[in-house]
Amino acid sequence: MEACNPASDHKSASVIEDGGEVKVHVFSSSSELLEKLHEKWLGKQQPYPAMYSSIFGGIILDPAMMVIPIDDHMVHRGHGVFDTAIIFDGYLYELDVHLDRFLRSASKAKISSPFPRSTLRSILIQLTAVSQCKKGTVRYWLSAGPGDFLLSPSGCPTPAFYAVVINEGFSQCKEGVKVITSTIPMKSPLFATMKNVNYLPNVLSKMEAEEKGAFASIWVDEEGYIAEGPNVNVAFVTHDKELILPCFDKILGGCTAKRLLELAPRLVEQGRLKGVKTGNLTVEEAKGAAEMMYVGSTLPLLPIVSWDEQPIGDGNVGELTLALSDLIWDDMVAGPETQRLCVPYL
Repeated sequence: MEACNPASDHKSASVIEDGGEVKVHVFSSSSELLEKLHEKWLGKQQPYPAMYSSIFGGIILDPAMMVIPIDDHMVHRGHGVFDTAIIFDGYLYELDVHLDRFLRSASKAKISSPFPRSTLRSILIQLTAVSQCKKGTVRYWLSAGPGDFLLSPSGCPTPAFYAVVINEGFSQCKEGVKVITSTIPMKSPLFATMKNVNYLPNVLSKMEAEEKGAFASIWVDEEGYIAEGPNVNVAFVTHDKELILPCFDKILGGCTAKRLLELAPRLVEQGRLKGVKTGNLTVEEAKGAAEMMYVGSTLPLLPIVSWDEQPIGDGNVGELTLALSDLIWDDMVAGPETQRLCVPYL
């Protein structure tokens, strides 16, 4: 959980060059190691005000101690799942739907929780309260746990639960971005529909887009239908003013995307949209849409104006895209108690 440091810092901390021969430093005591860990945070703003670890059995405020064991199977085997909740103006937004998805992912990954759902929820609320963070995210993981370096988790005494609060600023996205079609193979439905920590395809897909001057990418499934972005859902407004999101059977069911589907009928009632649905779209149909957007928790809605160097619609951020963005943003700011939980800060 440490912040990135220049490569030269890592070198000076780990090796000493003596006449061309490399000598690795050996830390003689835990106090010496802890001192070195604290050095990395000197003069830096703390982006992670609090972490919870079931391994330690409590909340950690010292960033130097925000670590997980290297023999945790989530680290070396990728046997773990995660999820995120937004902290916005002192409220946890959509905590319960994210927590429910989290436990569904854990079940698919055959990871049991060390605590019942009510305890997990209480830990996340207490962690957020202790952190004093009013705007950011709380991210949490269930792992098969530490134990050994084998493939099977049978040697892990108990699963592990970790969570961290991250200070992050949020603002409503109103500027459009460019995207590309990813050439990185997307995950199979089994892995795409569970939010697991195996995100290498997602990372490579994002990097591919950035290398081509785009914000992110779009995955197309083996049948030629639009799937999703690297860590977000995607939505379209047709020229007939119908909002369409790809079906969730082969991709992750985004909590924000599903909330958008619940809120968007308000625009139908106003006569601004003609319909709201999920369905299959070919690349040709999708690129021919009037408007396009990414939908995800930390965005929560990001307009897309160009795809593979071709404009979407007239190449400008669409009026209905902004209207849909307002629906989600207003829900985050002043939505019902079912969506927003007031954090009991200490």
